[in-house]
Amino acid sequence: MKEIIIHENEAGQRLDKLLRKYLSEAPGSFIYKMLRKKNIVLNGKKASGNEQLSLGDSVKMFLADDTIAKFSAKEMPSALVEPVKLDIIYEDANLLILNKPSGMLSQKAKKDDVSVVEYVTAYLIQSGKVTEKELMTFRPSICNRLDRNTSGLIVAGKSLTGLQTMGELFKERSLKKYYLCIVKGIIQKEKKISGYLKKDEKTNKVTIIPGMQKGKTDRSGWKRNGEELVPIETEYMPIAWNQEMTLLKVHLITGRTHQIRAHLTSIGHPLLGDYKYGDRRWNDEYKKKRHIESQVLHAYQLTLPVMEGSLSNLSRKSFTAPVPEQFWKMIKETKWEHGIQEALEVRH
Repeated sequence: MKEIIIHENEAGQRLDKLLRKYLSEAPGSFIYKMLRKKNIVLNGKKASGNEQLSLGDSVKMFLADDTIAKFSAKEMPSALVEPVKLDIIYEDANLLILNKPSGMLSQKAKKDDVSVVEYVTAYLIQSGKVTEKELMTFRPSICNRLDRNTSGLIVAGKSLTGLQTMGELFKERSLKKYYLCIVKGIIQKEKKISGYLKKDEKTNKVTIIPGMQKGKTDRSGWKRNGEELVPIETEYMPIAWNQEMTLLKVHLITGRTHQIRAHLTSIGHPLLGDYKYGDRRWNDEYKKKRHIESQVLHAYQLTLPVMEGSLSNLSRKSFTAPVPEQFWKMIKETKWEHGIQEALEVRH
């Protein structure tokens, strides 16, 4: 027999969800069969699986030890991940905010991938902030995602409260996300642009349809010729520019796949180094000259709204991630005609 006492990181979720985590190798049919037969009970009583767990609840599994071992996770993240030094911007009991380097996955795309999620979990285990036993029923995870070759701020939830609260803020767009990028051409004025985005799942590439249709600006989007289009809004502010390029600060109002890259390209200002949406000839020039091989795009700043409850200590706080060294060298060594001092201040 195995008993699980529900703690803060397990409370608030459904019983069947917890069981699927603990018995991660078991088919769902097995779990529900054990519930029906009362081989798994909640607080000593028969359960269906849809019950919401509360602090202090008892989940008992009247299963053989070898059955539990067979259906439990085969390997823990600490055994799978080589330790790396994370660039941690902020950490408390609920959250970890880090500066993700370009080239690191936010989440797994394939089974054998190692992403921010695995690196964060390994860090928490190795620093003694979470145990492998605790990982059986709660896994730390990320609250936002960045493209593999986009660097910058990623928020990870260390607790269920942190994960759910920050996940909701990103979903509801109650916080502000700012990016830095270098684009082709001269931009001298702030502007807010809007449109619709269509994603091709086969090519993992998006197309932008400019403008907003009157009465069609809700988040669910609309359909054109059977294709689903979702609304996007992007605001940008020039920091420095010359006759060839502009250093932009971008406020990502909505957060869709490749939104900044595709949206700026659609108005004639592709990102430097972006081979998917950008100007190949221009990119090749800087690949040869400065070894830039992917988009120069950095999730620079995160500003939180008024916060209450367990995360009230973060109310209205802003977090900034310094740009990567290659990006910084590009800013520092470019001969800007306007905004020179402002460009040099983005490192701080």
